[in-house]
Amino acid sequence: MDKWKTKLQHLPTQASIYTLFVVVTALSVYFLDKSVVAFLLLLGSLLLLYFTSFKNSVKWAVGGILLFIVIPFATSGGLAHESYMEVATQCGIYIAMALGLNIVVGFAGLLDLGFVAFFAIGAYTYAIFATPQANNFISGQLFPLSGSSFWLFILIGGFVAALFGVLLGLPVLRVKGDYLAIVTLGFGEIIRIIFNNMEKPINITNGAMGLSSIQPPNLFGLKFTFPHQFYFIVVGILVIVIFTVRRLEHSKMGRSWKAIRENEIAAQSMGIPLIRTKLTAFAVGASFSGMMGVVFAAKQTFIDPTSFTLLESITILVMVILGGMGSVPGVILGAALVTILNLQVLTELTNWLNQLTMNGTISIPNALSPSKMQRFIFGAILVCIAIFRPNGLIVAKNRKVDAEQLKAERSHTPVPVGQSTGQSGGVAK
Repeated sequence: MDKWKTKLQHLPTQASIYTLFVVVTALSVYFLDKSVVAFLLLLGSLLLLYFTSFKNSVKWAVGGILLFIVIPFATSGGLAHESYMEVATQCGIYIAMALGLNIVVGFAGLLDLGFVAFFAIGAYTYAIFATPQANNFISGQLFPLSGSSFWLFILIGGFVAALFGVLLGLPVLRVKGDYLAIVTLGFGEIIRIIFNNMEKPINITNGAMGLSSIQPPNLFGLKFTFPHQFYFIVVGILVIVIFTVRRLEHSKMGRSWKAIRENEIAAQSMGIPLIRTKLTAFAVGASFSGMMGVVFAAKQTFIDPTSFTLLESITILVMVILGGMGSVPGVILGAALVTILNLQVLTELTNWLNQLTMNGTISIPNALSPSKMQRFIFGAILVCIAIFRPNGLIVAKNRKVDAEQLKAERSHTPVPVGQSTGQSGGVAK
């Protein structure tokens, strides 16, 4: 056993096994008309990459090749290309939103049950001006704006959502714990109700009818209308989001968030400004959600208030908790797992069981029909994960810091050769 373990820890061996795994799964997805198992294994290669012993720079390079070259090429071989890309795109959207909520909940320890409100704000920010709706309150018949404005609205949507995050934080940060959760839940519902009723006296959001025919993105004359095109937009934004979150996590602000999470009184006594630090967490997390709201509106070409319910906020929170609060790779895994379960695995299982029932192969009582039991199965899976992995799928770890090296850097003196070095927990990975 030790011999095999040593071999697996050998980098050339890991590289060979990993390359073989990626090639086999990619070819399986390419040549098979539709294989959910092969597609999931191909996506699983990203998770496998995380557990390898390669350098971080190598992992980033290989991950980029997988996301931008291997996965799009492998899924292009069959009729299921767009369905594969739709699942991957939705995964990217929810991962970015979960990473934003992880800043608020996982890093700063602020329970937010209205996070989908920022998603709605970003979506409506683009949809109102990318349809003729804005002509109702701005004269000149200047709208809809062309799809080329989409790229600017990604930044505008993030800024507007961040602004609302600050506006939410100013009055509610006086409360803590369960009361904060109740207030943020109310904020999410208020935003949804406002969008649902802003068709009078001036028709801004078109109320419950929603906004349709939203202009798709346009870049140098190329319209983005298919999931495989939005896939590259989402992955590009997601890479930036992950890089930003990692940098923030290991920055002074990230350490301040975690200090507040652990003990507000101790953090304040160390000179950390509570209100400003918490508002920054709300603003940064909301901005990621707002940017993805813009992408969601452009991709769907139709939005209405029913897309931004409390259930969506709970689902995003579940992604963070199951993945591991405060753990960036854990949140990515949790968001991908929940999204894939909802959009593909349970849907395909339901369709398969329905087909068997229609063919007479099996007989399922109407009360236990797969379509009715889908949410039950999803809930049971979540309960099992919570029981056997109570701290999340990938637990947040502390970065190990060489205490003597740190002291030497601060005093500008070299570390004595052969002196033993202590290690202390620092910033969570």
